[in-house]
Amino acid sequence: MIDFELTDDHKALVQTVREFAQKEVAPHIKEWDEKQHFEPSVLKNMAALNLLGVCIPEEYGGAGFDYISLGLVCEELEAVDTFMRVVMSVHTGLNSLTLYTWGTEEQKQKYLVPQAKGETVEVALAGAAQGFAAWNARPQLKRTPK
Repeated sequence: MIDFELTDDHKALVQTVREFAQKEVAPHIKEWDEKQHFEPSVLKNMAALNLLGVCIPEEYGGAGFDYISLGLVCEELEAVDTFMRVVMSVHTGLNSLTLYTWGTEEQKQKYLVPQAKGETVEVALAGAAQGFAAWNARPQLKRTPK
């Protein structure tokens, strides 16, 4: 039989994210939405809590939690602000987990470690308001000198 009870670690993580979102995000949502602004310090604070690499193994700079933990973090962020959940799910789910799953060891060290630690935040989607549709995107590669 499958046990659907959250572990003590899961419960502590939920409480941490809930407190963070209520303190750092909720009081500012209305103002940020009205000004179409986001305060980048929120991401630094998320990084300090090791949320941006919650399900990335510790050897790559993450917290080493499971995928249920990623879902719990996203759920708590979504409860306060959809944008924060999108940032989390795109940064971790689309970028970091893609690197972790299919990246070479060199790519993991170069890109995944800073992402998991929150030193870089990768959110590579733009909204329709900017005239961009993800399904019409064409990759553009540019060679940069070393």
